[in-house]
This record gives sequence, C-alpha cells and structure tokens, in this order.
Amino acid sequence: MNGLGVHLHEDLLDGEPIRWLEHGEGSPVVLVHGIPTSPRLWRHVMPLVSGRSLALEMVGYGSSIPDGEGRDLGLAAQADRLLRWLDLIGVEFPVLVGHDLGGGVAQIAAARAPGRFSGIVLTNAVCYDSWPIPSVKAMRSAAPALRYLPELVLYPSFVQLLHRGHDDRARALESIGVHWQHYVAHGAARSLMRQVSALDVADTLAVADELPALGLPARVVWGDADRFQKVEYGRRLAADLGTTLQPIPGGKHFTPEDHPEVIAGVIDELISARPEPGSDRGQ
Repeated sequence: MNGLGVHLHEDLLDGEPIRWLEHGEGSPVVLVHGIPTSPRLWRHVMPLVSGRSLALEMVGYGSSIPDGEGRDLGLAAQADRLLRWLDLIGVEFPVLVGHDLGGGVAQIAAARAPGRFSGIVLTNAVCYDSWPIPSVKAMRSAAPALRYLPELVLYPSFVQLLHRGHDDRARALESIGVHWQHYVAHGAARSLMRQVSALDVADTLAVADELPALGLPARVVWGDADRFQKVEYGRRLAADLGTTLQPIPGGKHFTPEDHPEVIAGVIDELISARPEPGSDRGQ
C-alpha cells in the first residue's frame, strides 16, 4: 500500500465490511488507532515491528467512515467487533496495542477476554475519566449546528488539533494530509460529528476496576508533554497494569507517528517474552 509492504485487507464481519492493514510475519500484533486517525496512524510503526502487524480500522473511521452510518461507534461496541474479528481471521494470542480511543478499546477487549491476548501496550490512551478532551466535548455539544458545515470551515481546527498533538513538525504536516483525506472524501463535518457523538466515558470507567487483575504482560509508554491525555493518567494506568511508565521526554500525543521506533521497541519486548497459550504469565 505504501511501498513498505503494508497491505489493505477487507472481509465481512456478520455481513458488514471490516478492514485492516497488515505487514510482516510471525507473532501477531493487533494495533488500534484513535480519533481523528485511521490504521495509517501505525504506518511508521508496522515496518519496525518484528512480528505480523495487523492494524484494525475501527468502523466509522478512515475508509470505513461510510460504514459507520447507523452503527454503534462507541468503544465498547468497537471492542466487541475486535474480538469477533480475531475469531473471523483466526488470529490467536496477539499482543494488543492501543493509542488514544484505541487504547480504551484495548482495555475493554482485554478486560472482557484477557486469555485472548499475550500482552498489552498502551500509549497516550484514553482511560478512566481522562476523556473526552475539551475540544471533543465542544464538538459534541455543537454537533447539530456543525453537522452540515462545509469542509473548509473545519479544516483549520483539524490542522490545529494535529499540530498540538505532534512534537515533530514535519511528521505533523505529513499526518494532516494522511488523516484529513478520509474526512474530506466522506463529509468531514458529518463524519466527525458521528464519531464524537458516540463517545461515552462510561465505557472506560466500566473496566477501570478490572485492570489490576488482567494478569497480562504490559507496557505503558507516554509522550510526557501530551496536552490531550496527561501523563499522570499514564502513570496510574501503568501502576494498575503492574508495570512502570516509560515516558517519551517532550513527546506529545501522536507517539506512533512522532516516535515509531520507541513504540515498536516496546512491542518487540512483549513479542520476545510472549508465552505460549495456556502457560503462566508474568509481567
């Protein structure tokens, strides 16, 4: 798809389309993006990972924006789809990786079926009551008025959001083009409003008490200058998962794009320590 061996796959899940990017061979790694991105968030991480990377496209995001019409786009529903998708494609015992909303999806999926995964990596993820962030809350409250605005009205806000979330300016400029194209192709205002209207902090609060009992090898890596998901939440998440926070000094929100080598490195740590299904697990 991009000259680095990353390919788009598509199948039907319960009669509805589901898409993902895939790269490499070996031990499976499932990566889940957030908002306002798509599986291409992981485009610089996947070629660096030593195993088989599968970056799921959440329904209602990226090229699947049109498929989100009339469907539940909440994190709990996305986590259920993820588990059913793993059954569909026969992937067993993957390392589960999540960023932003995808980190919330990962927490919910792991809480519902911890035995399905060999480890979990969370980076600048939503958790507990850390979200929705103020700009998303503002969009959600203004959804009825904003839904039919032309794309050019929203574009400056989109650009500002991504710049605020990147510490690498060149990568920010690249990422704006990568992620905006899906919104402009499918109606930016309607697409964003549909996404933000589905968000409910109750989804992560519902599994918060289950995190310390997951028993999964875990890594939590965080851009410590993130203005959207504060590093204090990362520390709490790491403590609940029985690990130590790995900070990225000066890193901001979009760590998979600005610091792919760091993210790939912690994923590879868990791949190397991957236990066999049914074996005892350690941290």
